[in-house]
Amino acid sequence: MKDEYAKITIGNAKPDDMSDILDLLRECDLPSEGLATHQATTLLARSNDEIVGCAALELHQEYALLRSVAVKQSHRNQGAGQLLVSASLKLASRHSIIMVYLLTETAEAFFEKFGFKPVPRSDVPGKVQRSVEFTSLCPETATVMAISLG
Repeated sequence: MKDEYAKITIGNAKPDDMSDILDLLRECDLPSEGLATHQATTLLARSNDEIVGCAALELHQEYALLRSVAVKQSHRNQGAGQLLVSASLKLASRHSIIMVYLLTETAEAFFEKFGFKPVPRSDVPGKVQRSVEFTSLCPETATVMAISLG
């Protein structure tokens, strides 16, 4: 598995990466609305200069919403998703985030590996609940998860 990780690099998204990111999110059936406003806190996984994964943080003062975690089908189970989530949590720490939230319909077990735990939607701070992910993109049936960084 180490050789697989060596092929994948994590870096910051640039404005001209957005169309490739949006294509990846469409390919993975994930919402993309509002993502462009968080380009500065979007991370990319690359393999041989090809974007193979992404993850974004929406910063809401001391809280963050992890969103748009996606890996190309052809590159799954090679560590890109794990590297993206780990790098996103480090980025959140650098921004003095105390709690990171996410919504998922399919990846609860994956996020539990990082320490995320399901939480009631009502426990999420209002500033995060007002995000486009909570208000219109993810259904009420999506699992809300959180991890404390504080």
